[in-house]
Amino acid sequence: MAVYLVTGATGFLGGQLVERLLARPNAEVHALVRPGSQSKLAAKMRRWPMGHRVAPLLGDLSAPGLGLEPSAVERLTGRVDHLVHLAALYDMTADDATNEAVNVEGTRHVVDLANRLGVGCLHHVSSVAVAGHFQGVYREDMFDEGQELPSPYHRTKFEAERAVRTEATVPWRVYRPAVVVGHSVTGEIDKVDGPYYLFEAIRRLAALPSWVRIAAPDIGATNVVPVDFVADAMDHLLHRPGLDGQAFHLCSPRPQRVTAVFNAFAAAAGAPRIVPLLPRATVRPAARVGGLLARLPGAELLTDVALDQVGIPREILPHFSFPSVFDTTATQAALEGSEIEVPDLRRYAPVLWRYWEEHLDRDRARRHRPGGPLAGRRVVITGASSGIGRATAVHVARRGGVPLLVARRTEALEEVKAEIERAGGQAWVYSCDITQPESVETLVKQLLHDHEGIDMLVNNAGRSIRRSIRLSYDRFHDFERTMSINYFGAVRLILGLLPHMTDRRFGHIVNISSIGVQANPPRFSAYVASKAALDAFTRIVGTETYGDGITFTTIHMPLVRTPMISPTKLYDAFPTATPDEAAEMVVRALIERPNHINTRLGTFGEVAYALAPKAVDQLLHVAFRVFPDSAAARGHDDPEAHDGSALSRAADALVRLLPGVHW
Repeated sequence: MAVYLVTGATGFLGGQLVERLLARPNAEVHALVRPGSQSKLAAKMRRWPMGHRVAPLLGDLSAPGLGLEPSAVERLTGRVDHLVHLAALYDMTADDATNEAVNVEGTRHVVDLANRLGVGCLHHVSSVAVAGHFQGVYREDMFDEGQELPSPYHRTKFEAERAVRTEATVPWRVYRPAVVVGHSVTGEIDKVDGPYYLFEAIRRLAALPSWVRIAAPDIGATNVVPVDFVADAMDHLLHRPGLDGQAFHLCSPRPQRVTAVFNAFAAAAGAPRIVPLLPRATVRPAARVGGLLARLPGAELLTDVALDQVGIPREILPHFSFPSVFDTTATQAALEGSEIEVPDLRRYAPVLWRYWEEHLDRDRARRHRPGGPLAGRRVVITGASSGIGRATAVHVARRGGVPLLVARRTEALEEVKAEIERAGGQAWVYSCDITQPESVETLVKQLLHDHEGIDMLVNNAGRSIRRSIRLSYDRFHDFERTMSINYFGAVRLILGLLPHMTDRRFGHIVNISSIGVQANPPRFSAYVASKAALDAFTRIVGTETYGDGITFTTIHMPLVRTPMISPTKLYDAFPTATPDEAAEMVVRALIERPNHINTRLGTFGEVAYALAPKAVDQLLHVAFRVFPDSAAARGHDDPEAHDGSALSRAADALVRLLPGVHW
């Protein structure tokens, strides 16, 4: 029976190696795991064949002795055949202190524990980064050649390997992988790294015909290997006798040109290829010109924006190619007869590309789906029990979307759901009072529990109050009630769903505003103010979330015949839009995702007020005079109260002149 102690078992390479160790007869694997990562290790143990044979070992790489309990140290002393140190930080954007703490001090703690336990062999996973900017062939028996170490990552990987070489009193072996990509058969990978940083740019280039060719300079060679090769090679090498005190380059024997790597993935994506027509001698002068251009005002900002758009950290730009060629003579000799070899990247690049598209593409939620732009989209619709919300839900379902119906009245929502299901659609019902923080919090948790992704939100629920200011002196609660639902309720739900949408890098939010924000009709100070607040919130937040793929549409809705306007009897004589017509505007917002949808009259109102505000005020005061307060606004005990259903000639003229405005 062989006993293994493994650090980094929850990592990608670590998980692959542990799976292979467990396949060995009677293997006993102890996996170091931080308390916060126990659930991650447990998930891997369920996935691994024979995962029940893994013994979690609570500890911390940053603590002396790895933070192990004395009883655990005593139990393992003299029993560990192989201590495999895989845990490390690979992040070119991390600062020097972070790299130092994990890669150097963490490795020293591992070496110290290996010495105390008297392990049979310490296996340290280093990196080809130890070669730094060494020019020429870097052999496996080379280490400190006075090479430049250009980043904190390079330096700390070098110092970590030095600690193993100089401080270990037990036998040791060092493994230096090149750039590790996904599994060559399954495509599995756990994060975007190395050549994956090119994938976003390749996806965007795929919009061009694949026969297009792009001239580019030859920037040198890299070295890419799949994770299954690295795990297979390590599993073989750490069990082969007579290899102590050696380093092994787990690399491709033949370096790959960066342009060839790009083209392998471009072919998988159906994107244009690069043709290295420009000689490599042009790279250095071009870099000098680029350096001069970078000094221009705003150039650095533009560069950062461009890199952010394709998901490339600035820090990794200088490290796309290696100045060293990594000799693999010792590794190939040790692997002879095992049938373990590096596969041709062109053969497995399509597998890696498909896995990235399905699991790691940060914009995968944005991609169009078969069946139309709303097919399968989960659309939260508030106020879905009647009026615009109900009609929107039906229209969304007709286009293949899945409306998530939200309102206070569950019974009414069930009726909408039944109507949608009778037509062959699908809908979900959620009771919520969006004016109550606890209710919204519960709603958001339930939505995220029930659905893998929430794609869109329609903030439709609202309250309208039509009352002149002279009747509102003692009715401050009118303003509080409208703000509570029209503004705070909508914002509360947006804030609840934004983290989820940000993680998915996709989301579209439609806010049902009002033509009143543009036309400023009298008697709607409470209602229009609440909608104007939501408009302002939307404009500002939209600028912050744009880069995360989250967009907003504000619909300045004209007067629609819904239950909300029924208390105002004079509206019976007004020309109005139907709920179905309003729903079509909402569906257009969901599909096309414009910043706003306006009517011509609403736009005219905005322009007119910008150009001639006093003239507009005079016209609106006339409207205030000719349209009375409703009986509901006055109070039924008011002796002057009437139903307000009869329009004067002046009022009728204004209604016909400006249809859609709620006077």
